[in-house]
Amino acid sequence: MGTFNFSNLHIDDKQILECILDTMMDGVMVLDKGSRILAFNHAAERITGYKEGEVVGELCSALDSGTCTYQSTKGSRQCCNLFTIGKIVNKKCYIQNKKGEIVHLLKNAIVLRDKEGEVFGAVETMTDITSLFLKEKELEKIKEDIDGGYGLMGLVGRSSPMQKIFDLVVNVAESEAPVIILGESGTGKELVANAIHNMSKRKGKPFIKVNCAALNESLLESELFGHRKGAFTGAIQNRPGRFEAAHGGSLFLDEVESMPMSMQVKLLRVLQEKEVVRVGDNTSITVDVRIITATNKDLFKLVQSEGFREDLYYRVNVFPINLPPLRERMEDLPLLLNHILKKISLINPKNASKLSPAAFNALKAFHWPGNVRELINVLEYAVIICQSETIEINHLPDYINKCSDKPVAKRSGHQNEKERLLKALKRHNYSRTMTAKYLGISRVALWKKMKKYALLS
Repeated sequence: MGTFNFSNLHIDDKQILECILDTMMDGVMVLDKGSRILAFNHAAERITGYKEGEVVGELCSALDSGTCTYQSTKGSRQCCNLFTIGKIVNKKCYIQNKKGEIVHLLKNAIVLRDKEGEVFGAVETMTDITSLFLKEKELEKIKEDIDGGYGLMGLVGRSSPMQKIFDLVVNVAESEAPVIILGESGTGKELVANAIHNMSKRKGKPFIKVNCAALNESLLESELFGHRKGAFTGAIQNRPGRFEAAHGGSLFLDEVESMPMSMQVKLLRVLQEKEVVRVGDNTSITVDVRIITATNKDLFKLVQSEGFREDLYYRVNVFPINLPPLRERMEDLPLLLNHILKKISLINPKNASKLSPAAFNALKAFHWPGNVRELINVLEYAVIICQSETIEINHLPDYINKCSDKPVAKRSGHQNEKERLLKALKRHNYSRTMTAKYLGISRVALWKKMKKYALLS
């Protein structure tokens, strides 16, 4: 710290005062009565990025505050409003530091008077509250989403079941507990996982997704844990796995029930030891990863039938979140329709933005086995077909119209599902990609249904 000019302060031991100021965590700035900076402590240098020698002798306005006010005096000089009001208490403001970055401050200041009561300067303290300010803004955004009843990070709904989901997501995001997301296909399990990650302290780190049903055992092991060069045919170089890629962040294991028993053992060891060993290697690599899993199956029943390891079940089932199917929260349908149509309009030049009463009633009467994902696909289909602003009932896929006027109980059996599946396959020339999109399910889910009804060729 430079030498203070304390001639007007009547302090005998200036060195002691300098030491006190330089040990303070808050920035301290001393001004003369003309608002020129006399001294800057070390904390003020750290907060502003300016060295004392760069600002001493300059007006305090050189710090480029966006909220300080000044009063004009004779000529071109300005003096700080502090000298008019006498003091500043807990004032939130911001400055631009030397790098041009915005720093949010909490300011306190008071004028200095001599024995005769005449003002000869001022002392100002500054506390850097940038991190607190950003956190408050983040919490305000979350609160607006929840209080507004519209949604949370891509999840949409004002119904009671969805409000409970929002509360659970906000609460568990603050912890490090493993989360398992339960729900039918298309209910938004990946959105929930993403929201948990983005609201946690790991949000600046990777969010890595793995669909356990999409890979066979050997590929899944290499995908999760990585492999060493030469570990197997085609392993031409060392490759890190998803656990390593997610280090410091979160790993989302979707359809975890599809993981083979031998892989479940290896996953359990990684969760216990927090270490991975690449395929073909014998060296442990430490990983710091939060595990989020998802399934559309009843894992407890799978444990009872020995289709899922009990010890792994209790390891991943620390904090379950059960997502409701769309048919159990139909009060959210108008909100979902509006939200989805707005998103579609961002990538589709057509202006179809509303539904006729007949089209809405047809959608409301449908049972939505593919849930919100199926609803999205139906609306995308309708927007492509529609040539006006209003989506009519004839713009909806045929199966919506045919099913909408039948009781749910009559259309929920296996035979009806098989017939619908077969019709959809024929309609799209047995293209699994097109059929899955039409039905609002994943290709893996379509393959499972085709296998179930012996429709695989």
